Amino acid sequence: MKSALLSASNVNVKFPGNLLFNCLNFELQSNEHWAITGESGAGKSVLLQVLAGNVGLNGGSLTYHFLKTINIDEQKLNPNQFIAFAGSKHNFKNLSNTADLYYQQRFNSSDSEDALVVRDYLQIVKVNQHKPSYWTIDKAIDALNLSHLADKQIIKLSNGETKRLMIAAALIKNPLILLLDNPMTGLDVNTRAYFNQLFNEIAASGINIIMATSPRELPDVITNVAVLQNGQIIKSTDKETFEAEGYSAVSEINIDTGALAKLTANHAAEHLYKKIVDMKNVHIQYGDKVILDGINWQINPGDRWALLGPNGAGKSTLLSLINGDNPQAYANDIVLFDRKRGSGESIWDIKSKIGFVSPELYQYFPTDNSCLQVIESGFYDTLGLFRPSVKSRSELALEWMKALEVDKYARHLLKNIPASAQRLCLLARALIKNPALLIFDEPCQGLDEHQQQHFKAITDAVCRISNVSLIYVTHYQHEIPDSVSKVLKLEKGKVV
Repeated sequence: MKSALLSASNVNVKFPGNLLFNCLNFELQSNEHWAITGESGAGKSVLLQVLAGNVGLNGGSLTYHFLKTINIDEQKLNPNQFIAFAGSKHNFKNLSNTADLYYQQRFNSSDSEDALVVRDYLQIVKVNQHKPSYWTIDKAIDALNLSHLADKQIIKLSNGETKRLMIAAALIKNPLILLLDNPMTGLDVNTRAYFNQLFNEIAASGINIIMATSPRELPDVITNVAVLQNGQIIKSTDKETFEAEGYSAVSEINIDTGALAKLTANHAAEHLYKKIVDMKNVHIQYGDKVILDGINWQINPGDRWALLGPNGAGKSTLLSLINGDNPQAYANDIVLFDRKRGSGESIWDIKSKIGFVSPELYQYFPTDNSCLQVIESGFYDTLGLFRPSVKSRSELALEWMKALEVDKYARHLLKNIPASAQRLCLLARALIKNPALLIFDEPCQGLDEHQQQHFKAITDAVCRISNVSLIYVTHYQHEIPDSVSKVLKLEKGKVV
């Protein structure tokens, strides 16, 4: 027999300049597992934070009914002991827990040592003392395929590996309710299939799951689906009767190619290179661990490549060699934009020719600038704008925001807009200086279907009207732009 575990009643939540939820109602019953879906910006991630007790309410109430079933004085119990949240961003600290880890730290051998290893990170998780511990550290490490990473610094994990670590940490808490923010994004095909089975085991261990996810990506464990729109749950149904097609339709894509041609015309004459990238027998190793082994890769002007491979295959490390972030480039035979690495070029010389976006950049990018400032910072390759804004460049930033359909957020702080819009602002930041090379590392993470198709069309249009080179990384075949004509696939650090 079902019983209510948690309920949100007439909840109002205000963000700066925006009423996000208005009299929202939601209830979780025992043995239910919910998928929260809806278009980007609907508030799916915020709803999870509300249910976790991490966001203050401007109205309404949140009731944790499960506390009444526990044979301990309710006054001594914190609901957070029974709820675990694995979000889209981590909050990793250094060894002394005094500072956040930073973007390039993973590639600097001395600084990367100032980070916990995977097992030590999991050992500091506070375990729920009022519930049997089914999920031990060893069981979670095994279930999330972290055994071979147990002694690896958390800063060195790939995007997919980090997601697995965060879910392992949530499980070790042995919660009654597990909240997951898009747990399948950033995972390769095999890992997504494995997660589908893992969620069943999690449910069988007595944990109720609520996840934000795409309407087309509902794991077998899901029993109920709620659709968010305009601050309300507009549909709440069981999974069997839910029809994803009704909530994942792509509206008409209209690309103003004339406007794009003007936006991309500024520096076309400057891209006169014989080779964009030329790597010969590249080898990257940390201690005994070989990351890249014998990589040969040549990218010519106008080439459009897909870089594919499972989580942990070495894709991010390979990109770090091209983007100037990895000091091991100096020990290898690498030519970038016709200049051999180590021949006197600076990192900033390299970055000035590249437009780059990745899950790691999104993870570590400061959020206290306005969106216009964030995009304008792309001219200087800095993580934020640290100089007075230039009127012409700010106006260009706004034009790129219009092209990506996020201009309504121009004056908002990056931290106060939906995660999907944040990602699109970082994509505009990569595009704004019309670089010779675009590196898009999983650029569609967190975007709904319309945003994905719109960005894919933008990418194809830019490729049609310019000679830009492209490296595109994704785990989803349908996301690859039509302009991509070449593929490099990695597996365990080797080209396959």
